[in-house]
Amino acid sequence: MRNMITILSLMVLVGTEVFAAAIAAGWALAGLFDLGDTVGHILMALFSLLAAWIMFQLWQRAVKAEPFRPAR
Repeated sequence: MRNMITILSLMVLVGTEVFAAAIAAGWALAGLFDLGDTVGHILMALFSLLAAWIMFQLWQRAVKAEPFRPAR
């Protein structure tokens, strides 16, 4: 149970930062190069897909390092 809480807490903390950075990067690049709202939304979506892949990789590695074990 403790490992599960640790991993879920890690995922919430890192996930918030990763997705915020992805969305901010899409918004910043669209604004910097004056690409418009539509391209900005597309960039945000693409970077969010990258962030989701990063989170999936983190989940796999975290579960491998801290496997879920039943409470004794």
